[in-house]
Amino acid sequence: MSRPEFQAPPEILLNIPPGDPAILLDIGCGSGLSGEILDEEGYIWAGCRYCPKYAWWVALEREVEGDLFLQDVGQGFGFRPGSFDGAISISVLQWLLNAETSHPTSSPPHRLNRFFTTLHSALRNPSRAIFQFYPTSDDQIQLITSIAQKAGFGGGIVVDYPNSNKARKVFLCLFVGGGGGGQQQQLPMGLAGDGDEHARFENRREKERKRDRSGKRKAVKDKDWILKKKELYRQRGKEGVPRDSKYTARKRKPAF
Repeated sequence: MSRPEFQAPPEILLNIPPGDPAILLDIGCGSGLSGEILDEEGYIWAGCRYCPKYAWWVALEREVEGDLFLQDVGQGFGFRPGSFDGAISISVLQWLLNAETSHPTSSPPHRLNRFFTTLHSALRNPSRAIFQFYPTSDDQIQLITSIAQKAGFGGGIVVDYPNSNKARKVFLCLFVGGGGGGQQQQLPMGLAGDGDEHARFENRREKERKRDRSGKRKAVKDKDWILKKKELYRQRGKEGVPRDSKYTARKRKPAF
């Protein structure tokens, strides 16, 4: 059985109604790669990262449309209850298992508890939070899932290609509330097999995503991209945004 994200846009996996202007939280947004996908799908999003400055500036240079902020997620979030319609995260949870100091607030259970408790409050009911992470033992998985459940989440672990060293991926799929209509939300089924084809697909997916149907590379900053970016700047109150005209996005000849 194919996973939902390979059949349809992310709103299927995150249980978001089609056409809903959802607000998503990207936990550990890094250099903004996942944020670019959210931009393409038309979502409003905010991204947090506790990272070195070089990764932060890469995200700014990409000019992603999401709001970016620095945050140690182990200290919890300060959002209003029900602020987000869903959350995604790639390669973050395992870092919460590191204790940087001997202080009790630096212990993995304390940091995980703060993380999941405040995240649960920040998500609306119903909603989902999907994490891909890299545990090193079953004890780590048990610790993470037990604390998430104590914080009020439902859900569990989904493993794609469990017998493959290259393609194996571990997901923590968490649910807030039910699925609507009195139904319980169901965990997606993990993919089975050796995963060789999937591993090759992952390597070429980024290249294919940037090509149009004619086989040529898609322009990164075409007219539609520029108009969308200018409109975003106007909505944010930025001054000095050039007006739109028939010359917008046209190539200028080099000055003699």
